[in-house]
Amino acid sequence: MTMSYTRLGRTGLSVSRLCLGTMNFGDRTPEPDAHAILDSAHEHGINLIDTADVYGWTMTKGLTEEIIGRWFAQGGGRRERTVLATKVYGTMPDLGRENWPNSGRLSALHIRRGVEASLRRLNTDYIDLYQMHHIDRRTPWEEIWQAMEVLVAQGKILYVGSSNFAGWHLATAQAAAERRGLFGLVSEQSVYNLLERAVESDLIPSATHHGLGLLPYSPLSGGLLGGILRRTAEGGRRADPALRQKIESVREQLTAYEALAAELGHAPGELALAWLLHQPAVTAPVVGPGTRAHLDAALAALTIELEGPVLDRLDEIFPRRLEAPECYAW
Repeated sequence: MTMSYTRLGRTGLSVSRLCLGTMNFGDRTPEPDAHAILDSAHEHGINLIDTADVYGWTMTKGLTEEIIGRWFAQGGGRRERTVLATKVYGTMPDLGRENWPNSGRLSALHIRRGVEASLRRLNTDYIDLYQMHHIDRRTPWEEIWQAMEVLVAQGKILYVGSSNFAGWHLATAQAAAERRGLFGLVSEQSVYNLLERAVESDLIPSATHHGLGLLPYSPLSGGLLGGILRRTAEGGRRADPALRQKIESVREQLTAYEALAAELGHAPGELALAWLLHQPAVTAPVVGPGTRAHLDAALAALTIELEGPVLDRLDEIFPRRLEAPECYAW
């Protein structure tokens, strides 16, 4: 398999068609296994690696960035071959305490402290893609962009992205950036998969209009699109009450979907990823493998070509969202 690359939004930056998400590192995946997954990702041509300052949260916030930093420290061109993305917004320990007044959100103070702490944990002197992990409804865009402008000028970050924004947030952010003569946002990271297609109505049209690359996370909808009906039937996974409720709410769709995957000869998870790779707005789905086997399964999706009739059948099972305003008006 040969990795293919594409530009990140309207930038000149080339990134792999899969993005390695690292949320499991340190939390569910031990450090030696995490380093093996990172090495395997590079071996297969994945150059876009995504993390966040808060990852590792059930153990120690910042742990995931530290694991990546120790991987970079091994040398061998690991940092140079990586397009490194991390995030800022979440509440981080401040002088040993959380929930101190300025230990989160997107104030200029927290952005400055956040980038310095991430650079230290990641063992690097710059971040390729610095993403706002959530919209901050109380900090003005003029303040946010002033802080980001300083970081770009200092060479500490190269590009700015967003995550979990709405379509109108993207438009507002871009307008504020343009007033300052800045490049603005280059990417948006959102939940997007066959079961969760709400972003098609408003966010994707906005991202496309403004030249942002889309980095969908949760491509398997928390495992629902990974063949969960077959696995639970075979006793391979015991569903807790909340998961069972989710399964029952979409059982008819999942039954049709898993049957289609079997008909095509693909694993359900591979089909879900392949579908995302066929969506024009998508730059790279964010996959979060806990093991190298999980990564290999994700890579298999790159070899799948879906013809129009198959895409139409998937739209029948999981209806596409109309763009606004047609999704709620004429």
